Order: sequence, then structure tokens, then C-alpha cells
Amino acid sequence: MPLRRRRDATEVSCCIKYLMFAFNVLFWIIGGSLFCIGIWAWIEKDMFANIGKLTNISLDPALLFILCGGVMFIIGFTGCVGSLRENTCLLLFFMVAVGLIFFLELLLGILGFVYKNWVKDQIESQVTNMIVQYREDADLQNLVDWVQQDWLDCCGIQSYNDWEFNMYFNCTSPGVEACGVPFSCCKDTGSAIINRQCGFDMMKTTHEIDRTTKIKVIGCMPAGEKWLETNLIPVAGVAVGVALLQILGICFAQNLRSDIQAQRAKWHY
Repeated sequence: MPLRRRRDATEVSCCIKYLMFAFNVLFWIIGGSLFCIGIWAWIEKDMFANIGKLTNISLDPALLFILCGGVMFIIGFTGCVGSLRENTCLLLFFMVAVGLIFFLELLLGILGFVYKNWVKDQIESQVTNMIVQYREDADLQNLVDWVQQDWLDCCGIQSYNDWEFNMYFNCTSPGVEACGVPFSCCKDTGSAIINRQCGFDMMKTTHEIDRTTKIKVIGCMPAGEKWLETNLIPVAGVAVGVALLQILGICFAQNLRSDIQAQRAKWHY
């Protein structure tokens, strides 16, 4: 019976090589998909011809898709090709890029914990800008409606009155939406047909009696804090899982790179 040859310590591990390849193909596809979705959304809004309208990157979901998708695509590409072709330069780039992202996430987490009040103020400022720009960007409008209607079940920042910041819902507006709130602030009636006028006049004092029965009066900031407290363990679990994947990716890339360098050194011996 022939003896089984033991693997040389300097040989490139096929297990790590193809695990790295498969892992990065997934992120390559996800990144490319996000990038294409963002580009498609920008084309639909004709933003390439109206780039001057972009005032705040964080207020454009399509641009965030483009940026995040582009970064994921590039990192996934370098990890995928670097592992498959045993390219140490691409693997080094992958390690440095993932390491920087991990460091930034860790730094943001620490700063967010230390400066909680400042972070809260920044989030509130961004949400205020989103309310102000609500009618100016279709993607932003859909995002706000999703948060208010489907995710946090809320209205405004601290309360429904914050929709006064929007020029269309402000009580001084000459439009039909004056002193109203978006339809996403309305309570679910169970009807399959969406009533987009259900929030009209809800900020007028004449609707004090039936306001709480028709719209949500709690703001998205307190609703978000309550949601985070309720789902703290799942959120922490996802954060730890992402961090472990990044650390494993760096370790696998370094191990594969070391094997490649050892094999090359053996060839040049």
C-alpha cells in the first residue's frame, strides 16, 4: 500500500486559497450589484446632468450605494484574483484595505461610545436635513417613508411637529400639504389602498382630538433609541460577526501570502 505524501510546509494551502477565492467572489458580486443599482438610480434621476444639485453625500442613498458598492467590488476583486492567481501584491492590497476598514469601524465605535451626545446631535442634524430635502430627492423620500412606515413606526425627529421644517408641510406654505405630514406618518388602517392624503392638516390645532388616532406622534429619534435597546444583542452579534469575518479575511490572506512567498523562496533556492 503506497504511503500518503505529507504536505510540505512551504506548499500553498489549496483549502485557504479556494476559501479566499469563494469568500471574495461573494463580496465581488454583492459590491458589483450595489454599484449597478446606484448607477441605475442616478441615471433615473438624471443626476449625471445635474451634479450641482448634490449638496450632501449622506443625503443621497444612490450615491452611498455607488461608493459602498465600488469599495466592496474593488476589495472583492483584489482578494478574488489575488488568491486565485497567487498574486502577493493584490493580497497585500486586500489586507491593507480590509485592515483600514476594520480600524475605522473600531475607531468610530469607540468615538461613538465616548461622545454619545455629539453623535446623537449629528444624527439629529442629518435627519433634519433629510426632512428639509424630503421632496427634492425621490430616493431620499422613499428612504424616509420606509423608516417612518415600515421600520421604526414614527413621524418626524422628536415628534410630528418637526415636519414644519419642510417648506411644503410648513403651515405658511400656500400648497395643499400645508400643516400636514407625509402619508408614511399615518397609522396602518389595514387597507390595501394607500391614502396619500391621510396626513393633510394634521398639524392644525383643529385636529387635536383625533390626531393620535390617525397619525404616529412619536419621533424617529426616540423610536430609534427604543428599537436599539430592544435589539441590542442582535445588533451587537452582527457587529461582532462582521469584525470576525474581516479578521479571518486578513489572517487567511496573510497565511496564503506567506505560503506563496515560501514557495517562491524554495524555487529560487
